[in-house]
This record gives sequence, C-alpha cells and structure tokens, in this order.
Amino acid sequence: MNNTDLVKSSLKKRYFKERVFKFFGLTSILIAFAFLLILLTDIITKAFPAFVQTNVQLEIDFDADRLGLSQNSTEQEINSADFRLVIRDALLKKFPEVKKRADKKKLYSLISSGAEYQLRDMILADKSLIESQKSVLLLADDDVDALIKGSIDRNLPESDRRIKDQQLGWIESLEQQSQISTQFNWKFFSSGDSREPELAGIKGAILGSFYTLLVTLLLSFPIAVAAAIYLEEFAPKNRFIDFIEININNLAAVPSIVFGLLGLAVFINFFGLPRSAPIIGGLVLSLMTMPTIIIASRSAIKAVPPSLKEAALGLGASKMQTVFHHVLPAALPGILTGTIIGMAQALGETAPLLMIGMVAFIVDIPQSVTDPATVLPIQVFLWADSPERGFLEKTSAAILVLLGFLILMNTLAIYLRKKFEKKW
Repeated sequence: MNNTDLVKSSLKKRYFKERVFKFFGLTSILIAFAFLLILLTDIITKAFPAFVQTNVQLEIDFDADRLGLSQNSTEQEINSADFRLVIRDALLKKFPEVKKRADKKKLYSLISSGAEYQLRDMILADKSLIESQKSVLLLADDDVDALIKGSIDRNLPESDRRIKDQQLGWIESLEQQSQISTQFNWKFFSSGDSREPELAGIKGAILGSFYTLLVTLLLSFPIAVAAAIYLEEFAPKNRFIDFIEININNLAAVPSIVFGLLGLAVFINFFGLPRSAPIIGGLVLSLMTMPTIIIASRSAIKAVPPSLKEAALGLGASKMQTVFHHVLPAALPGILTGTIIGMAQALGETAPLLMIGMVAFIVDIPQSVTDPATVLPIQVFLWADSPERGFLEKTSAAILVLLGFLILMNTLAIYLRKKFEKKW
C-alpha cells in the first residue's frame, strides 16, 4: 500500500469519527432539550389552573339590622361587622330546604372564608350599599374550585372525594342556573400568603424578593467592582494579594447554606438585626454574590486592550483617570453581565434564607426592608409542603413566575452585553 492509499484510509477513519462525534453531540442536545420540554410542559400544565378562580353568584341583602351598620357607620364599625351572616342568609334563601345544622355547615363551606372580606371592602368603598340588595360574585372554596376545574372527579364514589354528594347537588344546581363562573385570578398577584389556597397570592413574596435583591445590589455591586478594580489595576503582586485572590475564588464555590449560617451567627445573633427581614436576606446574599461579581468584573477589566491604557497614560492621564475614564467604561458591559447573572443566582437561592428565618408564614405585605417577609423560592417551598390540593397549582404557578423573572434577567444580561460590547 502506497502513501496515497494510507492517507485516504486514515481520512476515512477520521471522517467517520467526526460523524460519530457529531451524532453523539446532536443526540445529547436533543435529549437535554426533551427533558427541558417535559419539565416546562409539566409546570405549565399544573400552573394554568392557578391563574383561574371560581366564583359563586349570590343575591346579597346588605340588611342594616343583620350587619349592625348604618350609613353613618365608621370604618372601625364596618371592619367589626359580621358579613358571614348575610352570606349565609343568601345561601339559605337559595336552598331553603336545608334545615339541619350539619347540612347548613356543608352548604356554608361552598363559599370561601375570604368572601366576607370582599363584602367588607365593598361597603368601605360605597356605604350606600347598606340597606340594598346586590348580585355579587363571591369567591368559591378551594374544593369547589378544584371540582369546577376538573381536579376532583365527579364520577368517583363519595368516599373518595372531598366534595360530598349533597354538596355536589348544590353545585350542579348553581351551574344549571349559571351562577358559577370562572375568571382570571388577579388575587394570585395582588394578595399575600394564606392558609386557604383560594386566598393565597405571591405579592408578598414578590415584594420580599424585590427588597432583598435591592439590598443585595446596593451592597454587592459597588464593593465588588471596587475590589475588582483594586486587585486588577492597583494591587501589588505579593503573597498577601495572592492569598486574597485564592480566597475570593474559593468563596465563589462555597455552598450557599454556609453563608446562611454566617448570617445567622453574625447579623442576627451578634448584631441583633430583625429576623426574617429583607435587609438580613440582602446582607447574606451580598456575601454570596460578591465573589461572582468580583471574578466577572476582573475578567471584563482584564479583557480591555492594554493599548487603551497605554494611550491614556501616554497623553498625560493619571492612573486613576485612566482606570475610571477609559478602562471602566470599556469593561462595563462585562461587569453588568456578571452582576445580573449574580443577581439572578441570588433570586433563586433558598438555603441561606432558610437559615435566617425567612421561611416563616407571613400574611402581611412588606412595606420596607425591615418588615418580615419571604421570597419567591421560599414561598414555593412552603406551598409545596402544604397538604391541600389547591396549593399544588399555586406552587407550579409560583415556579413559573420565578422562571419568568430568571429568564428576563438573563435576557437583559445578554442584551446589555450585545449592546455595549466593543470589538477590539
């Protein structure tokens, strides 16, 4: 066999290996995409019902005697009124055949406990409703909601479903009279957490995440960028600086729960800062995010061509002027990208926040960084641990919202990098 034949034979083998490598590479991508598609499909399918709520239409008689109110009632008196009475009156008027106490209890359970607050808010907004009758859409109980959405099978034996036959008869009667309807669940985005699935929302968790990330950004960004500038441009090359650089790289790989333990020991136990507050969460996440931003910022600064610095220095600029007027603006796209990715990582963290008490059940919407709050990942954790069927869809919906924020932040990072990056 001559040399030409040997070359041709080796080429065939190399081309065959290349085709095999391409096949396995493409197969790996398709498998990864398939798993991602399965995951997203499962989350979206389970989350969709959470964006729809079921309402029951009842004719409410705002009887002044039953409510103990008048047109001149104060806000405190309206808040103290028992609106459950008029809801129960409306249900009994609709189903007058219900006489037994146990049956009445089953009938009353068709309406959510939050419906009385709907009526209270209506009276607070318009006192002229007192001594009037009005058709009102009241929030249905979570079991009724699950039945209407198909999560509870009506054909199952009575012993195997939460909705009993008697209740099912009342619900079907309301359906036949078009008094049960569904609409977009705005309450999911406008209310805080609740023990009742139909009342639970993510507004408190979203604001908690916002305040926590705000504290994280305000602390970590300037400190991390300043540290990166010093280490890359001003720090002398000695063992002490090498020691600092090694520890920064090591801190980026430390498990996040360690930062939670540090926050518990230092910020809460030693400094006595309020537990479960966004300011504590922000401090802990700042410690965790800073190494990531420092490493990204140093890489961005290092990528700036030396000729740019040399030209500025040659024209008489000081070292400080060169760095802040020329190097830093050129490195800014990479710095912003690293910062946004670090913030996206902080948004999805759970373990360090569990250690500082942000796992507490909090109903009130936080108004500042010192108010008790939780964050979206913790809210998902809490709902996933709840036994009620209604929280399953709320969990998936919250995951979907969290994924949306993460995708948005990563998209913003890519956009900023593409928009401001310069080709050298």
